[in-house]
Amino acid sequence: MSLNSLIISTLKPTDVPVYPLNYPGAATTYITFFEYNEMGALFAEDVEVKTQYSYQVDIWSQGNYSTLVKQVLELMTAAGFRRNSAQEFYEKETKMNHKYFRFYYDTTLGGI
Repeated sequence: MSLNSLIISTLKPTDVPVYPLNYPGAATTYITFFEYNEMGALFAEDVEVKTQYSYQVDIWSQGNYSTLVKQVLELMTAAGFRRNSAQEFYEKETKMNHKYFRFYYDTTLGGI
């Protein structure tokens, strides 16, 4: 299973659209995500045996999204993702509340 598929299936219980990179629809609440880093996390005899993938998960909403924010954090951590940081904004141009989480996920090579 790819990590994109894992993220989509992990966030399915939120009942909001979840898309990599860009949401093409018209919903007023949705989630996008993207990979922003991939690096070796563990090496044995100069061979990478574990890789760390870093993802940003963005929550967008024109309304109150505090319940969704909590749900996303709980679902992602339950699936094995670890949070690095989070930040919240208000996007004036689109009038959207925007919160992002940055997560990392370690996997043994060949284990996705």
